[in-house]
Amino acid sequence: EGQLVESGGGLVQPGGSLRLSCAASGFAFSIYGMSWVRQAPGKGLERVSAISSGGEITNYADSVKGRFTISRDNAKNTLYLQMNSLKPEDTAVYYCAKQRTSTAVMAAYNYDYRGQGTQVTVSS
Repeated sequence: EGQLVESGGGLVQPGGSLRLSCAASGFAFSIYGMSWVRQAPGKGLERVSAISSGGEITNYADSVKGRFTISRDNAKNTLYLQMNSLKPEDTAVYYCAKQRTSTAVMAAYNYDYRGQGTQVTVSS
């Protein structure tokens, strides 16, 4: 199993922006789809976004569509999540996750494992 290390979380005011990064190692990053999932206090895991291995296809949860952008740099083995117009309900621990396939399908069967997470808190 490889390693996924998230960074970039923090405290931001409503309406603000953050950019999360995920450094991947120990597996062939460029041939797998990748995703971001989050877990708010007292709630289950929510699939936020996913991207195909080459970056051509992206998917988003309705709750973040139009505000978040997922991207990847296969040369750097790094996944990103640009989060704009943040809302208090976006407060959660955000995890980078490896997909089981090269696709951006957001489903339980396609989820492999995730990193340790980074805390995002949206509050005034």
